[in-house]
Amino acid sequence: MRTVIWFLLLFAVAVVAAATLGTNDGLVSIYWGSWRLDTSLNLFLLALAGTCFALVSVIQAVNALMGLPQRAREWRVARRDRTAQAALRDALAQYFGGRYSRAQSSALRALAIQVDTPDLDQDNEFTVLGHLLAAGSAHRLQDRAKRDEQLERALALTHRSAAARRAEEGARLLAAEWALDDRDAARALGLLSDLPPGVARRTHALRLKLQATRLGQQPQEALKTARLLAKHQGFSKVAAQGLLRSLAFESLATARDVDQLRRIWLQFDSADRRDPYVAARAATHAAQLGAPEEARAWLRPFWDRLGELSADDRVALSQGLVEALPGIGPDWLPRLEAAAVAFPREPAVAHAVGSALAERRLWGKARALLETAAADVRLDTAARRHAWLTLAGLAEEEADAAQTARCYEAAARTD
Repeated sequence: MRTVIWFLLLFAVAVVAAATLGTNDGLVSIYWGSWRLDTSLNLFLLALAGTCFALVSVIQAVNALMGLPQRAREWRVARRDRTAQAALRDALAQYFGGRYSRAQSSALRALAIQVDTPDLDQDNEFTVLGHLLAAGSAHRLQDRAKRDEQLERALALTHRSAAARRAEEGARLLAAEWALDDRDAARALGLLSDLPPGVARRTHALRLKLQATRLGQQPQEALKTARLLAKHQGFSKVAAQGLLRSLAFESLATARDVDQLRRIWLQFDSADRRDPYVAARAATHAAQLGAPEEARAWLRPFWDRLGELSADDRVALSQGLVEALPGIGPDWLPRLEAAAVAFPREPAVAHAVGSALAERRLWGKARALLETAAADVRLDTAARRHAWLTLAGLAEEEADAAQTARCYEAAARTD
């Protein structure tokens, strides 16, 4: 097909040439001194075109000859650039392959090639990546001095070059990750605080901040960070719930008095305060610090809607209420009796209600519930032992020595 097209074009050129050059009526006369040269117009035009073509060819040949050193220099630079790029790719492959000594050598070789080639010195992004690969390899080899040196060079270059500034975010995130590996929470938090707001809200940055705050024993800040991660779907729903509860427990454990505990409770997110496990743990800690009334105030909203909660939630709330029983008022009796009626087969609820009734010296109702709870193996050992001890106290109040001894013996045998 291509041959046919070329023939058609050739025929077209022949037709055009025959149509335009067929008549040779024109004459061109050239005078030079006493000389005169007459030639046909067609020959003159062909000679003129040939002369122009020859002049252009000569000029291009001269330019090519004069530009030969420049092209040779560009070829050498391109070859060194390819060599440096190959060395950097090899460093990356060796790094991912776990060969950190080879990765460091390849990265340093790529940087050395760039330093020896002035024309490549402007590729600052390449230089930053080379320093980061060398620093990462040094970190894996536990060479902290070399790592910090390479990292400082990379960060200094990002400050001087706008083209390499995009790599600064990655450099700081890597530095924060390395600080966490060194168990240096303060340095990690300092590096993360220098990040722009948009970068600091990324999932990876939030994960690093969560690790740093937990390492630095800052459970309140860790809880806020974990809450942001949960909103960004950084964890599964189950994992996020467990982590948030764990961090809330750690925050509550830092309280050394009731006022501090109250401040921590008020600083919690509303979702944390609505968690039955967190409320139960806060109530337990408040009771241990001598504030059972405030503990019961935190538990009251949950006991008012006990039927809406799961069985595990009711167990946690029951345990929290048992710790906060001293001084419980008669206003609790209606909700406690309603809970006992609504959940007659749950030993944890029976234990909590029975203990509360015993605290109010309603021994008859309390005994039946406590005996049910103490005999139920589904209840944990500590709660069953507490139920037997409470029954022993009731027997002592009634001066029933045999029943008292039997309850104490049952408490001792509970395991």
